[in-house]
Amino acid sequence: MLFSFLVSLCALTFAAYLARDVLQHASGTPAMQQIADAIREGAEAFLRRQYRTIGLMTMVLAIVMFVGYGVWSGWELSAKTTVAFLLGAGCSALSGYIGMYISIRANVRTAHAAQTSLGRALVIAFRGGAVSGVIVVALSLLGVGGLFYLDGGTVEPQKVP
Repeated sequence: MLFSFLVSLCALTFAAYLARDVLQHASGTPAMQQIADAIREGAEAFLRRQYRTIGLMTMVLAIVMFVGYGVWSGWELSAKTTVAFLLGAGCSALSGYIGMYISIRANVRTAHAAQTSLGRALVIAFRGGAVSGVIVVALSLLGVGGLFYLDGGTVEPQKVP
C-alpha cells in the first residue's frame, strides 16, 4: 500500500513539475494572447456546463445505486460501492479539469515557441499533454489504493480445492 501511495505522490509531483515548466514559457504576442483568451473562455464555459450536467447525473445515479444495492445486496456494500463511485467520479473530474487547464495554456505557448524553434514547441506540446496522462494515472492509482486501504488493505488468500 505504501508503495502505491508513494508512486501516486511521485507522479503528482512530476505532473506539477511538467505543468510548471509549460506555464513558465512566454504566452505569445498580444494577438496570440487575445485568441488564446477567447479559446480559454470558451473551454471554461464548456467545462462549467459539462460538469454541472455530469455532476447532477452523478448524484442521481449515486442515489439510485445506493438504494438499489442497499435493497438487493445490503446497506454496507451499498455504502462502499457508492463511495467508490463518487470518489472515482471526483478523481475523473479533477483530472479532466487539470488537463484542460494546462492544455488551453500550453497551446498558445506551443504556437509562440514554434515561431523560433520547432523542437522547443514539441517539448512544450508533449509536456502539456503529459500532464493530463500522468494526472489520470496518478489519481486513478491514488483512488483505487485509497479505497483498498479503507476497506482493510489486505487481500484474503483464496482456498485452493
